[in-house]
Amino acid sequence: MSFDHGSMSLAIFDLPEEVPDNVLDRFAAAKAGSLDSVGVEPQIGWVAGRHLLDTDFSGEGVAPGGCYYLALRQAVRKLPAALLNALCKREEYAKLAAENREFLKSKEKKEIREEVIEKYTQKMPPSLSGIQLVIDPSRQRLYVGATSRTQLDYFIDNFYQAMKQEPVQICPEYWMEKNFHSTCASLPVLATGDAAPGDPQTGRDFLMFLWYYSEKAGKIEVPDHGEFDLMIEGPLVFAGEGGERGAGEATVKKGDSPVRSAEAKAAIAVGKKLRKATLTITHLDQIWSGTFDADQFTFSSFKVPESEEVNDFERFADRITFLDDFTLALEGYFKLFVESIQGGKAAETAQKIRDWARDRDAI
Repeated sequence: MSFDHGSMSLAIFDLPEEVPDNVLDRFAAAKAGSLDSVGVEPQIGWVAGRHLLDTDFSGEGVAPGGCYYLALRQAVRKLPAALLNALCKREEYAKLAAENREFLKSKEKKEIREEVIEKYTQKMPPSLSGIQLVIDPSRQRLYVGATSRTQLDYFIDNFYQAMKQEPVQICPEYWMEKNFHSTCASLPVLATGDAAPGDPQTGRDFLMFLWYYSEKAGKIEVPDHGEFDLMIEGPLVFAGEGGERGAGEATVKKGDSPVRSAEAKAAIAVGKKLRKATLTITHLDQIWSGTFDADQFTFSSFKVPESEEVNDFERFADRITFLDDFTLALEGYFKLFVESIQGGKAAETAQKIRDWARDRDAI
């Protein structure tokens, strides 16, 4: 998964300050080291975005289409668990035979394990992993190829060390401050089921509203871009009100149409809300689609429209423009959601959603 082709993992951030002209110098100062120096402790550093071995920050590939394409690489040498256990057992049996003993103490086994790790780990090839990023200076936008909170926190920490500015993730709280000069705490909870509403979960309320709106209207007008349409598809992950992730969750993915299933209808009726679903947005003949996690406000297996450009750099620029178009459309839907529940409209909107959920056909 990457930003230059295919599908991607995606979290979207805005940058609080303009991107400096020496941005590549800042990342180059913390670039990844030689693989020969990798040991048992992770080696962390920046590389060019095209592949995890590219430490040349002067090449055209690191700044295609007016953007910056990089990756945060982690390299480490480690013994596979099965090999480590086999080597330890071999050394333990050899020690028992050499000393004519029947068993080893725990301390001795621990010492053997440490010796095996020290002796054999450097013979292993380095294991590489990376988190890609694209910086769009013209929009002060940052796209990150990660979805989990652990990955994002790790990334943000290293990004701050290089750039000396902390990116702000695009999410309900950010959009509330930007567009309404308020916070999510000011929003009423959308009571979509028969159960009493729990703690505020703005992301889930937003996704529930999108599902309802996609089947009732779907379309919005984005200034300077035109009309966009919306569709919600399965698999669907429902979560109970206010609970921790995993608590009271239900996944609906069987059958030809999970969104029309009796299980989905029952989940709404008891007050569960969508936490995750496939979100598809269209504009003319362009299609954006991916699995939307409403709690993390991230996307996995996310696809942007196909570019008609043949040149790699022009195609990359198109894909980043498509990401910006998608962000604008999603922000437009969020504004519509907030306007539908503010000013005493929450009860009316919630009732419409309950009526819609009750009356829609279930397969």
